Amino acid sequence: MHSLPRPLTKAHPQTNPHTHSLVLAACVSTFFVGAWHGGRVGGFRKAAKIPYPYEYASYEQVQTASPQSKAAMLAFNSAQRAHQNFNENHVTALGAMLISGLRYPVAAAVLGAVWSVNRVVYAVGYTRSGEDGGKGRYYGALWMIAHYAMVLMSGKAAYDLVMA
Repeated sequence: MHSLPRPLTKAHPQTNPHTHSLVLAACVSTFFVGAWHGGRVGGFRKAAKIPYPYEYASYEQVQTASPQSKAAMLAFNSAQRAHQNFNENHVTALGAMLISGLRYPVAAAVLGAVWSVNRVVYAVGYTRSGEDGGKGRYYGALWMIAHYAMVLMSGKAAYDLVMA
């Protein structure tokens, strides 16, 4: 039978309430990035003249549009896709950040900040390269490395806590 888990501060003297607050700050930064994405998509939607409830400009709309409208539609589609990609990954990033932060708060906070900053770089690069297939999103690809590092760290943290 396992004894009660030791307090994290005794097992890891570098962890303290301040370092855990950094993890929470990194989590909160993701909320601002999400709101920024939503507002940004709205601006691109207006410029592309794509009414609600349509999620994207269709292939046919893009192909038959004037060059200026085509560029606006591709930028809108790219902004929309960047926002959806953010939403697809946000929950996992938050969960991994919080779980890994229980055991590795400084690393989780740094990786969370890297994740947030690179989600912005990803979105800006994506929308500025819509006519080029959105290849500019690769400038922000560091979010993915931070994401998977946090996921792996959360697995290790959970294992450590179960085994404590």
